[in-house]
Amino acid sequence: MTAIPTRPDRICVLGVLNVTPDSFSDGGRYSSVDDAIDRALAMRAEGADLIDVGGESTRPGAQRVPAAEELRRIMPVVEGLVDAHVPLSVDTYRAEVAAAALAAGVHVVNDVSGGLADPDMAAVVREFGCPWILMHWRGHSEHMSDLARYDDVVKDVRTELLARVDAAIAANVPASQLVIDPGLGFAKTGSHNWALLAALDTLVEIGLPVLVAASRKSFLGRLLAAPDGTPRPVDEREDATTAITAHCAEAGVWGVRVHDVRPSVDAALAVAAIRAGRGQRE
Repeated sequence: MTAIPTRPDRICVLGVLNVTPDSFSDGGRYSSVDDAIDRALAMRAEGADLIDVGGESTRPGAQRVPAAEELRRIMPVVEGLVDAHVPLSVDTYRAEVAAAALAAGVHVVNDVSGGLADPDMAAVVREFGCPWILMHWRGHSEHMSDLARYDDVVKDVRTELLARVDAAIAANVPASQLVIDPGLGFAKTGSHNWALLAALDTLVEIGLPVLVAASRKSFLGRLLAAPDGTPRPVDEREDATTAITAHCAEAGVWGVRVHDVRPSVDAALAVAAIRAGRGQRE
């Protein structure tokens, strides 16, 4: 069984590696195998604890691709990075893709559907004994905006995540392999995202590791909009992303998933030092 990676000095930082033509932040930038591997190695050198490799965009409105195409995109990159001894997670909600990646040496499954998209995913995770990140999800990207309706977003997301945890345990996946993710931007409005970030303690207190993925997302672009209302461009949202990493570290989450690794590693280390200093005064 592969343990969920942890660090004694700070929260974990996952580096995003999209090998897709249409991801919202870096689609097409790493479509060649060599470019993707070089980018992953650079993020690893900057302190990434896992490189999260994805072959299908899950941005709002994105169209699905066949499993064969997802595998064609990711497997040469996965194989090259496994040969380079880089710890990896695979960003997929298909059991077939997860199984191929795990067999090649990937360590973690990052399932944005929380196990809902493919009923065979639990069996794959159980077979390989790997960590399984369960994200809060209500439906595929092409219609997720229609599903952003909540009575109380914090309570509802917590309840729905716990249902996914219960389903995983019922499928004989040990709780010790599970990580939960509130799914910022997935069937969420900007106000929903901010409410969830403000209430991370309600997720942390569940007792499972919590992953937060806010990096460069559109709600940050709207927060940082120009006076005329134009959202801040994707590649100019890094300072806000780093601030959220610091907030997550203070809240006690397990990790963050980011595009630019070094600023978040630095923020995580700084918060850890502050927390250590606080402990020395007690």
